[in-house]
Amino acid sequence: MLTQDGFQEAGLDQRTTRRRGGGQTIVDVAKHAGVSAMTVSRVVNGEANVREDTRRRVTEAIRELSYSPNPAARSLASAQSIRIGLLYSNPSAAYLSEFLLGSLDQCSRSAIQLIVEKCDAEDSEQAAVDHMVLSGVDGVILPPPLCDSHTIVAGLAAAGIPTVVVATGHPPASASAIRIDDHRAAETMTRHLIDIGHARIGFVRGHPNQTASQLRYDGYAAALSAAGLPLDPSLVVQGYFTYHSGLDAADALLELSTRPSAIFASNDDMAAAAIAVAHRRGLDVPRDLTVCGFDDTALATTVWPELTTIRQPVAEMSRHAVLLLLESIRRKSEGKPVQPVNEVMDFTLIQRHSDGAP
Repeated sequence: MLTQDGFQEAGLDQRTTRRRGGGQTIVDVAKHAGVSAMTVSRVVNGEANVREDTRRRVTEAIRELSYSPNPAARSLASAQSIRIGLLYSNPSAAYLSEFLLGSLDQCSRSAIQLIVEKCDAEDSEQAAVDHMVLSGVDGVILPPPLCDSHTIVAGLAAAGIPTVVVATGHPPASASAIRIDDHRAAETMTRHLIDIGHARIGFVRGHPNQTASQLRYDGYAAALSAAGLPLDPSLVVQGYFTYHSGLDAADALLELSTRPSAIFASNDDMAAAAIAVAHRRGLDVPRDLTVCGFDDTALATTVWPELTTIRQPVAEMSRHAVLLLLESIRRKSEGKPVQPVNEVMDFTLIQRHSDGAP
């Protein structure tokens, strides 16, 4: 199988001695940087087991020699002249699955090649940017939480690569953005719970590395304030958008001497976990405890009872991100200015069976 650099590892020495249309080879880059050809391969393919100073030397050598690391990949995709990257790192498999389905569907419709890559840790963000630049993508989509990574957004802007961030709470000036009004959405859900009679509403916050998390908390607090209800700090628990963090958060809320009558979690994963904890404690949902979520991923209808939640049109936002990016790429190729676009899509409160009067 060919790597992204267009050669098989086992045949590295034999293949890289061939000149590519009179240009530089991977061996030339290795000599210029004072490293092995295999190290150059690792840098090109974005592998993490390369020291930072070595990676930068190789990157500089590639730029100085005008080495093109992707001839095989480009020739295989000759029918698809536009290649976009999707860089992800999301703790919610349900959210990511829906996002990927939307992107793949729209790329197929638009005859665009989609390159999907993972970025796990903060210390690999710059490496992810360099890899995207070296791989020659025409544009990049950043779903949460990478939509809020200053390193990645600024790095792609500096490289002149059109970028669309999805679901950020604070759109950057250098990239287009697609989002919902997280503040108003959380306020709407909290107001719904108040309207059906709840006064003690527990809230599970989202991961602090996402700007939307703060907006959802602010919306929750605003609805309580508007209804004249106190904001009790003991009813607010930190979560991280994962199922396991939802388990811990629900346990903490339900161990209070006066437990909440409702729990509003910042995503469906944590809400599903709260339902599981309630069942484990012998509580009926929604008779003894109301539980609501956020996002309306597939998980919302696979738990019992099905979740009342805020529908964020994840797949549609992903599809629209591809179209926005395509327009920016075309404008750039035609020498026209690329103006970042900030679009706010609608959300919907979906009422199912996990909520009821206290």
